[in-house]
Amino acid sequence: MGLQCGIVGLPNVGKSTLFNCLSNAKAQSANFPFCTIEPNVGVITVPDDRLIKLEELVNPQRVLPATVEIVDIAGLVKGASKGEGLGNKFLSNIRETDAIIHVLRCFDNDNVTHVDGSVDPVRDKEVIDLELQFKDLETVESRLQKSEKAAKASRDPELKKLVEVLYLYKEALEEGKSARSVELSESQEKVAKDLFLLTNKPILYVCNVDEAAVIDGNGHVEAVKKAVADENSEVLVIAAQTEADIAELESFEERQMFLEDIGLTESGVAKLIRSAYSLLSLETYFTAGEKEVRAWTYNKGATAPQAAGVIHTDFEKGFIRAEVIKYNDYVNYKSELACKEAGKMNVEGKEYIVQDGDIMHFRFNV
Repeated sequence: MGLQCGIVGLPNVGKSTLFNCLSNAKAQSANFPFCTIEPNVGVITVPDDRLIKLEELVNPQRVLPATVEIVDIAGLVKGASKGEGLGNKFLSNIRETDAIIHVLRCFDNDNVTHVDGSVDPVRDKEVIDLELQFKDLETVESRLQKSEKAAKASRDPELKKLVEVLYLYKEALEEGKSARSVELSESQEKVAKDLFLLTNKPILYVCNVDEAAVIDGNGHVEAVKKAVADENSEVLVIAAQTEADIAELESFEERQMFLEDIGLTESGVAKLIRSAYSLLSLETYFTAGEKEVRAWTYNKGATAPQAAGVIHTDFEKGFIRAEVIKYNDYVNYKSELACKEAGKMNVEGKEYIVQDGDIMHFRFNV
């Protein structure tokens, strides 16, 4: 679907190490700033036990999981909004993403350099917040100047609404708050969409800790949780170096044994991928047949025709109906035919809102 999460953070916080764990791409990872200059893009498989179960039941020729794109973006420094370091490059790269994974260094290690000389994840968060806010304020003020003139010369109510929204954003940004903190009405949100503000993107904070803190966290993690308590954002705790060690193990059994030894049931990378998928407001429906069992990605809240369009635009244009089986029913009755005979296959029309986990078959005519 082309939606991307951008991994951001100060230099040397573990972004590239984490990215390497997430994808087969091998971004250069070294102990100096600006190690990542061009954004590396990885297409990441989304872990989903439901797909494994469907494979067992259907025994298809092939299985295709859902994916999400992750972009590793160059580290940012103070003054980025004014072009310092790789600031302009960083800001243009992050503008192109749909959501942000903000990696914060929450481990102490004298052998790994910190650009500010000490470990303080809350300060690091504020550095990036401030630079993004500065850039957004610049955008808002420029747009406000043009929109106010246009609103005075026009009777268009949408223009007047846009001016109202821009003033709300301006006030928040001048107070050091991100655009996502501004509460807007449904009609205001519609006019605000085209602003593409950096601090309006959904965000996930990743606390990069050492192995000893991966289960219970540490003081740095607690400080981050307190700092983001009002942001309605998720905080994940991951030991990037430990994840890198796990990724080097060849077999699934070896990786599971490693996880059990450190007290985990699944890797932090698996949790992060699912969180990134959710952050982008993505969900999954399935198609299941002898040739292929496949997970399809759609935007949460999509109608049946819109979901069909993910497979091919002709499916949406010529949509007639969707035959839908709930995942739990499929697992319970073990086949499409058994579900149909038990009355567990529903025929849905154009207004049906697709639910995560639906197993679907589309009828269309072009």
